[in-house]
Amino acid sequence: MFAIQYEQLVAEEVWRREARCRDGSAALTELFFSEQLDDIARAKAFCRACPVREACLEAAQARREPWGVWGGELFANGKVLAQKRRRGRPPKVRPPEPEYDELGQLVAEAQSA
Repeated sequence: MFAIQYEQLVAEEVWRREARCRDGSAALTELFFSEQLDDIARAKAFCRACPVREACLEAAQARREPWGVWGGELFANGKVLAQKRRRGRPPKVRPPEPEYDELGQLVAEAQSA
């Protein structure tokens, strides 16, 4: 069992308040825990502009997050994955990652789903 010290919890809560993904409604949760490649790319792009990206990534690594996008990286079984593959044979040429920057667009899409 893991023993988490009070100071660590307080420090984590401070950076979490500054996180760009914290919108108060949990509308973006599906985006950060999706199986879809487009959603994963959007979540990673969303993290790029976050002021606490590094703290989020470090905390996720320390907790060995089992799944999701944390600090702009995709986690699976507590490890960072370079990219999530589609099912089947990999393509010969890697497709470019789509670029998404607009917070409003992401929130609107998450709320309409």
